Amino acid sequence: MGGARSQVNKPHKTRFASKSSRHVHRTASLSAKGKIGKSEGGHRAAVKGARAARIQKSKSIRDQKRAALLKEKRFSVSAPRVVVLFGLSSYANVNSVKKDLLQLLSGDDGQPTSNTIASSAYRLRTTVLEAPYGDLVACMELAKVADLMAFVVSANSLYDNGSDGLIDPTGAQCLSILRTIGLSSTCVLIRDLPQDLKSKSEAKKVSISSLSSEMPEDCKYYAADTKEELHKFMWLFKEQHLTCPHWRSQRPYIISNEVCIEPDNSGTCTLVLSGYLRARNLSPNQLVHVTGAGDFQLSKVDILKDPFPLNERRGHNLMESEENMNQICQTLTPDPSAQEPLLVENTPDPLAGEQTWPTEAEMAEADASNKERKVKKRKLPRGTSDYQAAWIVDGTDSEEGDSDIESEEGNGMVLDDELENYNDPEKDEDAISHFTEKFNEEETGADTEMEDDEVMTREQIEAEIKKIKDTNAEDEEFPDEVDTPLDVPAKNRFAKYRGLKSFRTSPWDPKETLPPEYARIFAFDNFSRTQKHVFKTMHELDEGSTTTCAIVGSFVRIHVKNVPIDVASRVCHASKAIPVVTSGLLQHESKMSVLHFSVKKNDLYDAPIKSKEAFIFNVGFRQFMARPLFSSDNINSDKHKLERFLHPGRFSVASVYAPICFPALPLVVLKKRDNEMPAVAATGSLKNVDPDRIILKRIILTGYPQRVSKLKATVKFMFHNPDDVRWFKPVDVWTKHGRHGRIKEPVGTHGYMKCVFNSGIQQHDTVCMSLYKRVFPRWPERLYDTAL
Repeated sequence: MGGARSQVNKPHKTRFASKSSRHVHRTASLSAKGKIGKSEGGHRAAVKGARAARIQKSKSIRDQKRAALLKEKRFSVSAPRVVVLFGLSSYANVNSVKKDLLQLLSGDDGQPTSNTIASSAYRLRTTVLEAPYGDLVACMELAKVADLMAFVVSANSLYDNGSDGLIDPTGAQCLSILRTIGLSSTCVLIRDLPQDLKSKSEAKKVSISSLSSEMPEDCKYYAADTKEELHKFMWLFKEQHLTCPHWRSQRPYIISNEVCIEPDNSGTCTLVLSGYLRARNLSPNQLVHVTGAGDFQLSKVDILKDPFPLNERRGHNLMESEENMNQICQTLTPDPSAQEPLLVENTPDPLAGEQTWPTEAEMAEADASNKERKVKKRKLPRGTSDYQAAWIVDGTDSEEGDSDIESEEGNGMVLDDELENYNDPEKDEDAISHFTEKFNEEETGADTEMEDDEVMTREQIEAEIKKIKDTNAEDEEFPDEVDTPLDVPAKNRFAKYRGLKSFRTSPWDPKETLPPEYARIFAFDNFSRTQKHVFKTMHELDEGSTTTCAIVGSFVRIHVKNVPIDVASRVCHASKAIPVVTSGLLQHESKMSVLHFSVKKNDLYDAPIKSKEAFIFNVGFRQFMARPLFSSDNINSDKHKLERFLHPGRFSVASVYAPICFPALPLVVLKKRDNEMPAVAATGSLKNVDPDRIILKRIILTGYPQRVSKLKATVKFMFHNPDDVRWFKPVDVWTKHGRHGRIKEPVGTHGYMKCVFNSGIQQHDTVCMSLYKRVFPRWPERLYDTAL
């Protein structure tokens, strides 16, 4: 038997070699031949050196972050941490948890007089707020400013047969909306656990198991019945590194401790709010948004002495605390030359579109261009310009016998809105306005006027709801299909529509025939570049001196000027229930433009959501009224199709006239109801700001083959007179079975027409024609709903 030897196998020969193995092989062979003086282990040593350098760099980055965090904790002044207690069911007694926490922080058994306490035992300043159960809007506002969302559950709901569990439907809906807004750090406080240790441990495990699927992965779970358990929670909370949504850290905001009014002589007042400044520095030149009131300018900013210092001496009483709150350390006033103007709408110039007499050079250039057009002249319908010819199919007028038809008046569809009345401007304009008014109610979707203030009976309201639901179901089953009226010429009924040879590639000028509202909005040459510049300016403000702006963490009193008295009174009344949030606006964020949101219908909202219906848009810290226009999001095209309803289960783009906001920001769409809390209709996020986004409404005219012969077919019921057939002749037709064709000529006097297709069609097929027109959102009657 052989000696103890280790078996040596032949090394595996791989087909593909890596760069490193080829480099090792090359350096080894060259060094063996004496061509280079490197040792065999040179490459391996280099690899080890690079790895050591990466390790050292990572260690240096960690040390820098650790040093910055320690410096922030030791030397910086930070605002008190905000803990929001949120009950997930009606069984949870949130008020008792709030009292226990405040007593634990204050260190005595008395009733605390303030929600903010500086605890010398924990070396921590904390503000404890209670979210009112069932009030969705209030819960949303508190969740936006919470540093820690503490969800409170009761273990008694596990043993009650009539309960819905630890989370009831109201709590589940609120939790879903809070996740859409963006949750900060979270934890769960479990109350009403059994006294027996074994039963207590089992109940806690069951609670954690049932809640783990609804809570974030990093959520912590604590028992919160006794003082010792709350002490453990507060000690861990003190050392916890809290996270917040990214959008909240981009703007300064203040949670009001006190709100009061200073009347002016001009019919307005100055709204005075005091609180800790958070997230960013605040300049008196900035505009601010007061939740539920609107955007305003500042008259001054007072930096006050901190009313809740950590190094509070013994014997400190309430009177001294009130004196500290009123003691002004510094006052900052805005610079008139640098203050951001409160500009909401652009002032249109009524003479901006006035035409002037052309110069001789312009007339000579026009003559030259006309001569070039005559050389390249093609057969077009009478009165059609070259710009309109972009939508006309090539070769449609080359058939024999078409010359006689073209000689007749009104023989081709005018595809441009500006020249739709080329024959007799006054006569056609009156006819179009007459038929537009007559059939305005027949148009579905975005053309329907909605009157919110109309007084209707209960039966009329139910009939209107049933009509909207039927229209929604019909839109899902037969999208965009409309009937041609029998007593009105189709060329007048659909005078504002045009045909497109290709929805994706056919040109459409975004500046063509804009509505009057576009003269009141603002647009950017390059929105992404403007956004980078605005955020860069905000970072420079954070690095500014204390003489020009209020530093984050300081206790400030801001004076908001020119606030209507009724609005200020509502804000003061609302501040008694929950604190009012005042946020600083970035540059340009008070100006109106066209905003686009990516939205999805809420699964719990059953009512149809129609385009141009009034909704409440909750975007970041702001809340405003809007009438969205829904459309699809085509990645490969600059044109997007209008959607008359927001259908469930898919994302759409909602376009609205609204104040400019810089993404990314969360969106919650609320629908106001009579004598009820607002319902969540949809959720989403801000996509971009772009007034040039083209949204096209499509209608489909349908006809049915009467006689079919190979590639030709006689189609009926799409039109009802031969003039309409000649008018729409330049537009392509298609069938539901995938055939494409064109109109050749009218047949008879009842609107029948002869069509030619690229392949044979079947008798039971349906012939369709697509027509498009650009649509725009509707301007809101009022921007802010102060009743909320």
